[in-house]
Amino acid sequence: MNHKDLINACRDDWQDYIEHPFVQQLASGELNKHAYLHYLKQDFLFLKHYARAFALAIFKSRTLEEMREPLPSLAALLDTEMNHHVEYCGQWGLTESDMEAEPEDFGTVSYTRYVLDTGMAGDRVDLFAALAPCAIGYAVIGHQLIQRETTRLEGNPYRSWIELYSGDEFQVGTQETIARLDRMLAEIPLSSTRGQRLCDIFRTATRMEVAFWQQGMNAAR
Repeated sequence: MNHKDLINACRDDWQDYIEHPFVQQLASGELNKHAYLHYLKQDFLFLKHYARAFALAIFKSRTLEEMREPLPSLAALLDTEMNHHVEYCGQWGLTESDMEAEPEDFGTVSYTRYVLDTGMAGDRVDLFAALAPCAIGYAVIGHQLIQRETTRLEGNPYRSWIELYSGDEFQVGTQETIARLDRMLAEIPLSSTRGQRLCDIFRTATRMEVAFWQQGMNAAR
């Protein structure tokens, strides 16, 4: 099996994720500012747990090669992505202290703890299956939005978000993530109990992504 089997096993949930109204309103520039600010603060908290998950992958590794594998992603998260996120949020009037002090919304708690619990209870493959919808989905969304004629870039306050996730750096990084996941999945039959369990993990994490978008929308009401 491979990552496409995981997506195909939850096609409806996947479409809800990559075509969510939050995403569509980002593309048009019509997303409520309060929804976006809530998302930015919660995404900061999410990224901290995302880094913890990659550290957990090292803990779960058995060989030196496996231990080294998550290090580039962990370093990129802590040294680059988090710094970029803080700098970007500063443009929206949010400081790092503001975001550190922000309470975690229920959707953030549910999603991040699900990923970490899956990794603790299972192995590295379980953990990376739970992490996959985030990286793969954002790359798909970024690519779709930059290609779509109805996406508005000029005068769109969310243009930099679209350009970040459609950009070469993020797209190349995601292809590396996909290649790693596919190597892990290659020897697992899709129809096996193990294969179906991984589909369930990926499906649940995808549903959590939908809920993460929605909690931003709900915050603006």
